[in-house]
Amino acid sequence: MGIVALLGQDERLSVVGQAGTGEEALATLEAQRPDVVVTDLRLGAGMDGVGVTSAVRARRGAPAVLVLTTYDTDRDIVRAVEAGAAGYLLKDADPADIVGAVVAAASGESVLSPALAQRVVARMGRQQADLSAREVEILTAVAQGLGNREIARTLFISEATVKTHLVHVFTKLDVDSRTAAVARAREDGLLG
Repeated sequence: MGIVALLGQDERLSVVGQAGTGEEALATLEAQRPDVVVTDLRLGAGMDGVGVTSAVRARRGAPAVLVLTTYDTDRDIVRAVEAGAAGYLLKDADPADIVGAVVAAASGESVLSPALAQRVVARMGRQQADLSAREVEILTAVAQGLGNREIARTLFISEATVKTHLVHVFTKLDVDSRTAAVARAREDGLLG
């Protein structure tokens, strides 16, 4: 409601519809032809904002999609951009910036803050690590605070095997510590 009120205050903009779910948003698009769709990433049960973005952008004469959310992980930003979002803004952005982003998206411009753009470029340029299921299992245990001995006992493998898997994880993630491995894996969306 706050976003609708904010956008409704600017004479350049007219809110032509709103929806509570991704499916409702797509149904609303059947009746309306907006220049810009503003979506959150998390929309409750059903389709998320990335799904909405992909579905909207797949249509002929598709409107621009602006993601306006509280989630700023690199993985979320990249997923939205890869789905075709024209922009990605955080809800705590200055209200004038939010309005300006909608206007810019309607004009065909991309809208990413310099800081977010830099993160997207860095993330997209970095090869996504391809960890095996066992490596993810071990890294998950590390994230839970378990030591090598506890991990070995839990997974019924030797401590040497745990260490070998961790060496492979460190190499694949290009890190040199357990803490950095967990942080990188979370950043890349490999761990919850």
